[in-house]
Amino acid sequence: MPAQKDFKRLVRARMQKTGESYTAARLQLIKSPNPGSRPNPEPRTPTPDYAQLAGMSDAAITTKTGRSWAEWVRVLDREGADDRPHGEIARFVASLGTPDWWTQTVTVGYERIKGLREKGQRRDGGYEASKSKTFNVPLKKLFAAFSAARTRRQWLEPSFTIRSSTALKRMRVTCTDNTVVQVGFFAKGSAKSMVAVQHQKLADRSAVAATKKAWAERFDRLGDVLS
Repeated sequence: MPAQKDFKRLVRARMQKTGESYTAARLQLIKSPNPGSRPNPEPRTPTPDYAQLAGMSDAAITTKTGRSWAEWVRVLDREGADDRPHGEIARFVASLGTPDWWTQTVTVGYERIKGLREKGQRRDGGYEASKSKTFNVPLKKLFAAFSAARTRRQWLEPSFTIRSSTALKRMRVTCTDNTVVQVGFFAKGSAKSMVAVQHQKLADRSAVAATKKAWAERFDRLGDVLS
């Protein structure tokens, strides 16, 4: 404690000498190479592990959106996003040029970081499960495996009803249990593509794990069909 008081005295002395604000004077003393000018800097609060809280690695989010999680938190905090509904946050993220699928990833990750939802939980209290997989086939063939009923029956059980679709990009479907699946398709080269699903309106947290496992099994069967 005495050291902290001494440090504050140094800050105030610098303020009087230079006319700087308290924050600016404190920063300059902390950066000073002379240990005697800053006896014991005030302790800093550890930075949270944003990637762990968001459920997505920092490397992936930076590569796909051009910003790290720390940068997204700063940008969204400035906009007061933690007091806004999910749709408004997503629209703001999209307005910064973020690709469609990654707009939701950033929005959901930010909401998890700020404690607005648990992993696997939506802002409205419902739950959802996400799963993705890359296949060594062109995007057109992967999309057809979902859109063509004959091919779909070979790997998907139970079936679903397509509600809306944008060729080679996205699809919204409903299942026989009235849950909803948002499906995104992404080219990873001329002969490689990825599908990512968000299975929404799940009953509870236990259903999240079961749904992830079910989609992993479906993707395994899909891989056999595609090969």
